[in-house]
Amino acid sequence: MMSVGQMGMIAVATALVWNLPGATVAHSQARPAAASTEPTLVGQFGVWGAYVAAPGGKKTCFALAKPASSKTNPPNRPRDPVFAFISTRPGDKVKDEVSVIVGYPLKVDAHNSIEVGSARYDMYAEGDGLWIRNAAEEARLVEALRAGAEAVVKGVSTRGTETTDVFSLKGVTQALDKVAQECRG
Repeated sequence: MMSVGQMGMIAVATALVWNLPGATVAHSQARPAAASTEPTLVGQFGVWGAYVAAPGGKKTCFALAKPASSKTNPPNRPRDPVFAFISTRPGDKVKDEVSVIVGYPLKVDAHNSIEVGSARYDMYAEGDGLWIRNAAEEARLVEALRAGAEAVVKGVSTRGTETTDVFSLKGVTQALDKVAQECRG
């Protein structure tokens, strides 16, 4: 079951997706109602942005990036925008929670993962989002992201489409440092 924090991140992500310059949606949809507090960019570091928001009055800070490359198998399947998040929510005692919004619903029992270098971390699906399956590995994943060159996220949609999104990690360390500064718990 999705946590309140995860639902909040999806709300922030939705608001952010609809408000980022150049963001487009693969499917024709009406623009959702604006979130009560729009995310604010507080720093851009390479391809990673550091953002602050307060959905429901709870301060949330996150680093966010779009993939450097994306592919689907079968090819050219339409998807909503794809983003990787690393979130901190002091009110929920959450620090450096890694998630990925992949742009369409994912198969719950599929082999979804994130790979950084030779390390692979299993992820579970909830709607169109992925989160690390073993929360005890999250700190190691964040360390790998800080030290790595790229992260490869693999997932399977509810229709069986395999997705591979590659995220550059250029600037992730600085973005995470800014997030920590903005959201001291």
